[in-house]
Amino acid sequence: MFNARPTLHESPSTGSGRKACGASARRGRPLGGGVGYTDIVRATGSPVTRLDELLEALSTARSGETVFIDGDATIECTERVFIEQLVLEVPGGVTLASDRGVDGSSGGLIRSDAFATRPLIRVGGADARVTGLRIQGPNPRRCLEHHDRSFHEGHGGHDYYYKFPISVGIETQSDQLRVDNCELAGWSHSAVHLMKGEGHRVQHNFIHHNQYNGLGYGVSHDRAGSLIEGNLFNSNRHSIAGTGRSGSGYEARHNVELGRTLSHCFDMHGGRDRKDGTNVAGGWMHIHHNTFWATRRCAIVIRGVSEEETLIERNWFRQRTERGAIRCEERVNVRDNAWGRDEPEFR
Repeated sequence: MFNARPTLHESPSTGSGRKACGASARRGRPLGGGVGYTDIVRATGSPVTRLDELLEALSTARSGETVFIDGDATIECTERVFIEQLVLEVPGGVTLASDRGVDGSSGGLIRSDAFATRPLIRVGGADARVTGLRIQGPNPRRCLEHHDRSFHEGHGGHDYYYKFPISVGIETQSDQLRVDNCELAGWSHSAVHLMKGEGHRVQHNFIHHNQYNGLGYGVSHDRAGSLIEGNLFNSNRHSIAGTGRSGSGYEARHNVELGRTLSHCFDMHGGRDRKDGTNVAGGWMHIHHNTFWATRRCAIVIRGVSEEETLIERNWFRQRTERGAIRCEERVNVRDNAWGRDEPEFR
């Protein structure tokens, strides 16, 4: 499951010029990051190889500095998360980095097998960056039986469901977090949880196997806004999700859904989900130049009405009809997309 090296066996884009749809890479920015990614951070001192070294480096790091983890290192956090509720605290303005994609490196690995890892990494200030790492969580499974027992077999609903602990990879309430060129998998709540803040960027990552039924998000938003760009997604429940609170939103561009998903791929909740008496589904969304190869599931579901117009354009959908690919209500403009994997139609 982890350390996968995804391969695009066919082009994720179709058409040309004004009819170009789907995801495309830029020079030095391969889809999903890895080999060929050029926005690399280099070590300026001795790389970190052990957990104690990492904790010491983070505790003394100041804005503008980099904490670099050796590409062959495994930072095992399980025992201390379980016993001490350890959280790796990244200060604002600090870069936590490794070398994923450089000379064939998979990147340094930070991992926890403790189910209640929430979060593993907390970013405590603006303008931080997490790059070139592998970040592995404790639960890549769907846990379908647990969800059924909680909600369909009369065992107490949410109270029973949340007795089993959940996990988060990276979490922040500050502005302008950048997560790029990472592999993130095995997080039962979210691989990246954007609780608050604006200007976040989640770019050129491979985000997969975050698929715990009922949660299971690649990137989740509460009161936050972000750009989500150039990622490869697979085996998530929702690769992008939002609570739909007023003002929140995201731009998603040049991402590829590789084919496996537990539910719809891109999501925004509405007031009925929050039970707040509104029908608000976020402030805004712009979903463009993405490729959706997932089968038997909608690509996009917006469960209410966004405060500003939502624009869905220049995407390539496996489905041949809008009804099969998108579920939404009002204030959504769907235009100029490609429909059907074979011999796609532009409309």
